Amino acid sequence: MSVAIRRAFTDLPMGQVHHAACGDPSAPAVLLLHQSPRSWREYAAVLPLLGRHWHAIAMDTAGFGDSAAGAGPASIEQYARVALALVDALQLPRVHVVGHHTGGVVAVELAALAPSRVASLVLSSTPFTDAAFRQARAERPPIDEVPPSTDGSHLMALWQRRQGFYPPDRPELLEAFVRDALAVADPEAGHRAVAAYRMEDRIGLLTQPVCILRAMADPFAAPHAQEWMHHLPQAVLVEIEGGMVPLPDQMPEAFAAAVHDFLAALPA
Repeated sequence: MSVAIRRAFTDLPMGQVHHAACGDPSAPAVLLLHQSPRSWREYAAVLPLLGRHWHAIAMDTAGFGDSAAGAGPASIEQYARVALALVDALQLPRVHVVGHHTGGVVAVELAALAPSRVASLVLSSTPFTDAAFRQARAERPPIDEVPPSTDGSHLMALWQRRQGFYPPDRPELLEAFVRDALAVADPEAGHRAVAAYRMEDRIGLLTQPVCILRAMADPFAAPHAQEWMHHLPQAVLVEIEGGMVPLPDQMPEAFAAAVHDFLAALPA
């Protein structure tokens, strides 16, 4: 069964937010939040799969894709407030929230900010941003900050910096990343927001059911899975062999199946 993707802009106080959706709008809503500096397109192959059973909505985080950046400096808190404003504007009483990498950090803040509006969480390749994480990030050079060059060599530099984290036989995945990164005014904004977020102050507010998705070949996030299980004893862990940094668009069937199986098993 083919499920069409519907795209739209929603006017919010902080500017227009772009989102794409699949499925029956009367079905339970699933909000998908992407990593940075990606866009909703990270979930382009996942949306039709989830849309068979759910009202699946992938938004462009504020300042990414086609969404306005809004006022003030970028932060996880700002990203979550914009996501909540979109949920309000779409008149969704409650949503299941799925986040990948940066999107998972935003999902944590959204669940802490509005616990009555978030039914459950799927945290995919999500780092745990405590003091040790922040210190390590402060000592690591930015990965996606490449100064423009007159000969275009910065395009190759951007490709090569990410190449080791992508499947060698799937250049279209890396091309999709580069397209999104070039469309963003500040491709490192999301990474800085993650590095500044005090997750240890918010994690205790999460009482929702949680699924931790662990992409086994993702060196950034795979090591955090056991830490998540320690902090969230209600969580279940699902490991996806061969999954790398671009998990949702690398393995959309496995990703969608893990999300669907978790949500379908929740109490009605």
